[in-house]
Amino acid sequence: MQIMPSVLEEVAVEQSNAYTPFVDSSGITVVPPSPSSKPLKSIGDVQSLLQQGRKQDVKHLLRNNAWPVDSPIRGQLWSLLCIQHQNKSNNMSDGFYWDMVNQVFGSTELPDKPISLPPFVEPSHCQLYYLTHRGRSVADRVVSVLGYACPDIVYSPTIYPICALLLHYMTEEQCYHCMASLVASKEKTFITQTKLLYEVTWKTVMQICKKHVKGAAVHLQRHCNSSRAERIYMDWIWWIFQGLPFQHLVRVMDCFFHEGIKVLYRTAMAILILFHKSSSSPSSEWLMEIQKNGIDSALNKFCKEMPVTPQKVLKVAFGIRGLSSAYISRVFIRTEMVLKSKNVINGSRQLVRSRSSENLPNSQSQNNIQMVSHTLTIRELLTLWSWLPVRITMYQPILLYTTEEHGCSLTTFYVRVEHHEPTLLMIKTCNNEVFGAYCSSRWGERNQKDDRGNRQAYFGTGETFLFSLYPERAKYQWVGIEGDKVGHGAELFMAADAKMITIGGGEGQAIWMDENIRFGKTDRCQTFNNPPLCPSGDFEIRVLEVYGFATDQMS
Repeated sequence: MQIMPSVLEEVAVEQSNAYTPFVDSSGITVVPPSPSSKPLKSIGDVQSLLQQGRKQDVKHLLRNNAWPVDSPIRGQLWSLLCIQHQNKSNNMSDGFYWDMVNQVFGSTELPDKPISLPPFVEPSHCQLYYLTHRGRSVADRVVSVLGYACPDIVYSPTIYPICALLLHYMTEEQCYHCMASLVASKEKTFITQTKLLYEVTWKTVMQICKKHVKGAAVHLQRHCNSSRAERIYMDWIWWIFQGLPFQHLVRVMDCFFHEGIKVLYRTAMAILILFHKSSSSPSSEWLMEIQKNGIDSALNKFCKEMPVTPQKVLKVAFGIRGLSSAYISRVFIRTEMVLKSKNVINGSRQLVRSRSSENLPNSQSQNNIQMVSHTLTIRELLTLWSWLPVRITMYQPILLYTTEEHGCSLTTFYVRVEHHEPTLLMIKTCNNEVFGAYCSSRWGERNQKDDRGNRQAYFGTGETFLFSLYPERAKYQWVGIEGDKVGHGAELFMAADAKMITIGGGEGQAIWMDENIRFGKTDRCQTFNNPPLCPSGDFEIRVLEVYGFATDQMS
């Protein structure tokens, strides 16, 4: 294990000063809490709630506790929040980071020369905030090691500013572990990692703004043409990371590290609402600013001079009604599919893919799948791969369960697959039909209970889809992607208990299998509006295979 240069830094962080030695805090504006406000919660309060699995309570606590920008809680708080998203299979041991540093740079000493940054970084958006020159070198090193450890990150301009923010409150090693957890998180999105998904995010923001903060969106549109409005929305993420005052940004990050990218969506919408409110009066100084310098310049200046408190920004952000995570996810998925379709139709080669594998399973994985799979040819695998969400294609497929090796038992099925998310189910029938489903949620969710203590019958999200590979080749996506409103019968994605597994529901079940994984049936259902996946409707299972996705290569 390396002798770590951060030992003194760790001691410094634990002292009363909230900031690390990487920070020049002389320029940071500190607004103390109001004397009339309630006492702020401690790190112990947050830790206790997380240990009890009370994530909703943690969410409300983070939104409502306005810790000052120099609160000593923040280093521990951010580390605790980030590490909860860590992929359990990628649990990094002590010393892992410094071993990586030594491997990449040949030494744990900070180099004198500038560090070359990975190509996913956008040089114009390397925000330092209040980091010193040494702090910048540390940020460069963390981002470089992250790029080395995660070669599938193609384009991710927010990585650098998030890393820089973390380094204000924690050690270099802690910062790396937090960044690695956010990048690898599958349950929630924190950081987009391809140009396609970066484009999907700004188009998602534009769509939800036009629907849920219509007055503010119309106000923006009124002062510029459509193409200019699009360019303004393209910069939505920089309203936050480059525009907001530091004390506002830090409070946004308190919530972001727990809830994910939806916090940034809401913050961007809150900025538009507040800007609209401040610039709609004929005598408003901000309206004069718009008329003088243009709305894009005025909006940027407004962000920098944000005239309300950080808590007010969050109150407006989280006060926007009807903006559920499921709705945001639906818009995001629909936008991703439209953009992918356009790229396919136009024969575009512009879509930037993983440098190492072009987001296809690597050759070792393909060979391994061909050796163990009784259902998938390489051609079928690649067809299926083109249907997956882009972010999932950055992982390598790994066989979790097959009836050929692990037997025909739902109990064994659950033991081997229930903690993996997402999974691919592949069925080959005794008549040689091949079909299955991409299941977006963990099968372990079958045991979760609702607010009344009742076990939920159905679970999953709109990313779930059905497919057929033989004799027909087709994908059947969720009907809700086509429109915003669907009935309850069209939101029945996955269900399971000790006796059966079901995918798709509403006037029929797309796939149903018995507890012995021997017999099944398929029918049209409302959730996917699919035909029966085999002509007879009833089928006998020859082989069931279930694949998960792993960041490391299969051996």
